[in-house]
Amino acid sequence: MKSMFKAALAGAGLFALAACGGADDRAADNVEANAEAMADNLEEQADMAPNETMEEALEQQADNVEEAGEAKADAIDDADDARMENSR
Repeated sequence: MKSMFKAALAGAGLFALAACGGADDRAADNVEANAEAMADNLEEQADMAPNETMEEALEQQADNVEEAGEAKADAIDDADDARMENSR
């Protein structure tokens, strides 16, 4: 649980950095990679779940985390693209 919190905190920090005009491409990649790592962690927990209901819930949570990470990465990329268009 601690590792998921640390990963979420790191992802939030990277997202904030991207919003400030940091290294957007790397930030988007890092956000997505971080979400994938969190999803992998959840899937590993699902594999060790004591029952099928908990396993399915953890797998669904992993899917949600990965989708949210992809959406955040896309938002970072879109914001960077818009900023580049406006600076021309």
